[in-house]
Parts: sequence; structure tokens; C-alpha cells
Amino acid sequence: MFLLPCSALALLLLTCLALEPPPRCPSPSNPAFRRFQREFLLGYLPALAADWLQGPLLFQLLQSRGFLRSQIAALYSCGFASNVAFGLVSSIFVDRLGRKKSCVLSSGLCSVSCLLQLSWDFLALATGRVLAALGTSLLFSAFESWYIHEHLEHHDFPGEWIPDTFSRVALWNSGLAVAAGLVAELVAEGLALGPVAPFLVAVPFLALSGIFSGKNWDENYGKSRPCSKACGEGLRVLLSDPRALLLGLVQALVESILLIFAFLWTPVLEPHGIPLGIAFSGFTAASAAGSALFRRGTTGRLRLQPLRLLFASILLLVLALLALALPLYPPGDFLAVLVLQLSCGMYFPAMAFLRRRLERGGDAAGGARWLRLPLGLALSLALPALPGDPAGTRGVFGAAALAALVALGAAGGVLGTSRGDEGLRVGDEELLEGDTVE
Repeated sequence: MFLLPCSALALLLLTCLALEPPPRCPSPSNPAFRRFQREFLLGYLPALAADWLQGPLLFQLLQSRGFLRSQIAALYSCGFASNVAFGLVSSIFVDRLGRKKSCVLSSGLCSVSCLLQLSWDFLALATGRVLAALGTSLLFSAFESWYIHEHLEHHDFPGEWIPDTFSRVALWNSGLAVAAGLVAELVAEGLALGPVAPFLVAVPFLALSGIFSGKNWDENYGKSRPCSKACGEGLRVLLSDPRALLLGLVQALVESILLIFAFLWTPVLEPHGIPLGIAFSGFTAASAAGSALFRRGTTGRLRLQPLRLLFASILLLVLALLALALPLYPPGDFLAVLVLQLSCGMYFPAMAFLRRRLERGGDAAGGARWLRLPLGLALSLALPALPGDPAGTRGVFGAAALAALVALGAAGGVLGTSRGDEGLRVGDEELLEGDTVE
């Protein structure tokens, strides 16, 4: 089972190269902008590399500590619950504390979390999961907010140059994700340092990010808004437009399913002898191929509507979950997981684009977080009770497929009520590179 993930990884990387559309405009040559862009990347990319390094072998690490599957699920639940709960106020917290301070805090929290993985104590590891969730929430809100404010307000660079930076981030992030799986496999298995090694390798990257951003970046702040007002505004946006409400339901369901997958992918593939680090690199390459497919489909001659690609991505998700619910041969499980990751690569930029277009001056993301909160917390409570036998795991994927079908119906509802809406199509000026969903 070593040849299969390696072959899939090579094929997916070639697919990414073939699908990636050419840049739509030349890169700005302004020296001051290039210097500013380089300073941002030197602070942001190490933090992204460290985040990817923590993904491949977490389940295996907790297994090596002798914990039962239900205890491992409880540790995952600590992280999931913290992520969805803090997600409600993360943007408000970042705006009030300061975006540079939040970037440094993100690096500090994730560093402590990585070091706590050395412990064999359950409470210490649970604390590490909570800190990792908080640090990751800040990672995906503070850094980009800091950059956009500095780009527009401090340096007064044209807004049309922002896509150049985030296209570079997207390219580097994909490469770092693939490399992280290979590095994790090398240090854990090749050098026989064990599954804790990738977490220790991540610490210097986090220190580099925190020190560089703290020393070289200026501080900036966002609007000071009461939490109740910000969340209420998000709910108002959702309720004022049925399409935004349906889209929020899609986001809540799909991302809850992905939380289940984040817990189950290791116990599904590990018994087949598939190297987890190489498999992880294959997943991220499949996701990158999906993102490239989205960009190719929405630009150039095709000009496909992002809403149609969102529908297609959820349909692929349904098919992948149904395949995982069936007792397939080991290659079938691995290929189904690759299809699932391909669908994620299409889903995230499509959802980010549509959510931004449907905000209409409000904060639809705040409302979507309210929809995600009860599902995420319910999932966190239910995760330790999920069956641990292979048949039970297949049943969980079957239930997830039913939830994905509901999300598919909601996406179809948005599609049916948006025919002819030019506002949901991609314009030449649109930023598609590096779109993420909070």
C-alpha cells in the first residue's frame, strides 16, 4: 500500500500544474510593494507550515499514548468545541486586541499546544487541543486582516494588487501542505522519532512567525463593535435573504461533516498499512487540484457560475461519503478520500465567493457561525460515543452522506432562486486565489 499513495500524489501534483490557469494580469513591480509583500509572507508562511505539520499524525500520536478511541474522540471534541465557540467572537477579539498582537498570540498558543503533545496526561493534552483551536482561529482571521488593512490604509497601495499577494499565499500554502505530510512521514517513520516529532518540528516555525511579525510589523485595529451587535447583524443578514440562510445551512452541514472526517480518516486508512504522512500529502494535493479546477472553471472561456461549482462539489462529497459507507477494498477507501478532498478544494473558494457576494454590506459570516455553533457543539458531544468498530464507522459515514444530501438540497434551493443573477458570477477583478471560509 506504499505505491498507491505515492502514485496518487504524483498524479495529483501533475493535475494541479495542468489545471492552474495562467495569471490574469502581470505582477506589480513596485519595489515598496514587493518589500511589504515579502515581509508579510515571511511572517505568515511559517505559521501555515506549522499548522499543516500538526495534521497528519495527531490520531496516531494519541494512540501511542495508550488512550482508548473514546478518549481520543473526547480530545478531538475539545478542539472542535473550542473552534466553533471561539469562531463567534474571533474577528471581534482580533479587532479589539490588535491584529499584530493576535498574530503573535496565535503563534504562542500553537507553540504551547505543540509542546503539550509531549505529555502523557489527558488534561494536559486536552488543554493542548483547546489552545490549538484558539490559535488556529486566530491564524485564519488575524493575518489576512492585518495585511489588508496595512495594504490599503497604511501603504495606500491599489486594491487591485491584493490578489497578487493572496495568489502567492495560495500557491505556497498548497506546496507547504504537501511538504508537511512528507516531512511528518520522514521524521516520524524514516528517522524513527515517533508521531510527536512533527509537532516539535512545528515549534521553530511558529517561533519564527511570532518573532518576525512582532518585530517587523506595525499594529493596526479594526472597528470596535459590541459582540451582540456584530452577531445580531449576521443574523439579520441571514434572515433578510433566504439564499443567505440556505447558504449558511450548507456551510454548517458541510463543515460539520468535515469535522467528522478529520477524526475518522486515520482509523479508516491506518489498518490498511497506508503511510499516513504520504496519504496526508495526497489529500492536500487533491484539495489543491480542486481549487485549481474551481479557478479554471470560473475564468477563461468557461465562466462557470460559482454556485454551480458549489453544487458539484457537494455532489462529489455525497458520492465520496457513500463510497466510504460501503465495505470497499483498501484502494477504494483511499480513492474515496481523495474524491472527498477534491470536493473540499472546490467547495471552500466557491463558498467564500458566494458568502461575500450575499453579505450585501453586512456580516453573513457571523450568522453562519450561529448556524454552525449548535451542530458543532452537538457533534463534539456525540463524537466520543461514535462506534469504534469498522461496521459502525461505515454507518457514521452513511449518516454523514444523508447530511450531505440535505446540504445538496439547500444548495439546489440557492441555485434555483439565483438563475440569471449576474451578481453571483465572477468578474475580472474578483479575488479567487486563497479564498477561505471561517
